[in-house]
Amino acid sequence: MNHSFDFGPDTDGRIVYVRSVATKDLPQEVQDQIGGTKTVFAVHNSEGERLALVRDRHLAFALARQNDLAPVSVH
Repeated sequence: MNHSFDFGPDTDGRIVYVRSVATKDLPQEVQDQIGGTKTVFAVHNSEGERLALVRDRHLAFALARQNDLAPVSVH
């Protein structure tokens, strides 16, 4: 079964991926800026480049949409 799926207009190259990141896995200088938060959410482009770190999932999706990107969750 090899079926293509139409994700709708204008999603080509505009999909970003949102995933949770344990603060302890981030560089120390980033951990120092985050404070006591144990988990943050990262927004990545299709090449895996981290575009942003934010405090919660809702904010990550809002940030992506405000920049005309189509966010999807990654587990």
